[in-house]
Amino acid sequence: MTVPGSTPQVVTVPPGDGPKVALTVAGEGSGEVVIELFDDLAPNHAERILTLVDEGAYDGVVFHRVIDGFMAQTGDVEFGREGGDLSRAGMGGSSYPDLAAEFSEEPFVAGVVGMARSADPDSANSQFFIMFDTATHLDGQYTAVGRVISGMEVVQSIKRGTGRNGAVTGEPDLIERARVVQ
Repeated sequence: MTVPGSTPQVVTVPPGDGPKVALTVAGEGSGEVVIELFDDLAPNHAERILTLVDEGAYDGVVFHRVIDGFMAQTGDVEFGREGGDLSRAGMGGSSYPDLAAEFSEEPFVAGVVGMARSADPDSANSQFFIMFDTATHLDGQYTAVGRVISGMEVVQSIKRGTGRNGAVTGEPDLIERARVVQ
C-alpha cells in the first residue's frame, strides 16, 4: 500500500507487441489511458476485452468501485452505464459466458489491469480493474490481462469511492470511449 502523501512507484516498461486499447476517461480523471493487453498470458480475457471494445460496449461505463491505494474498477456493461440506475453497478457482465481463469505469474503492481470476478475463479466476464499500487494478495488469484503503457496519471486521478468497498457515489468518472489503437 502507498504511504499517505507519497506516490506509488510505477515501472515504465516499453510497450510490447500485444494489442492496445485506448480509454478516453471523463470526470475527475480526465484524459486518455492506453492499455496493452497480455494476449500471450490471458488470450481469452484479452479477446473478450477486444470484442467488447469493438462493439462499443465499454462506451459510457462508469468506474463504480475505486479504492484509494488499491485499484479502480469498471467494465460493468450491463448495469454500469452513465445515466442509468447505478445501484447495481458491479453486479453485471456482458451477454457472453463467463471465462475460465487464466492465472499467471504476472505480479499485481501499479498499472496492471486485472479481470474482476466473484468468489468463483472462473467467473470473469467484462469487468476489469487497474491497480494504483502493489497488491501481492492478488498474485496468482486473479487474471492479469494487461498493463497501462500511458496515462497512468489519469488513472491516479480517477474519482475515489467511499467505505470499505470503494463504491463511487454522485457522479462517477467514466469511460467516455474505448477503442483499439495501433
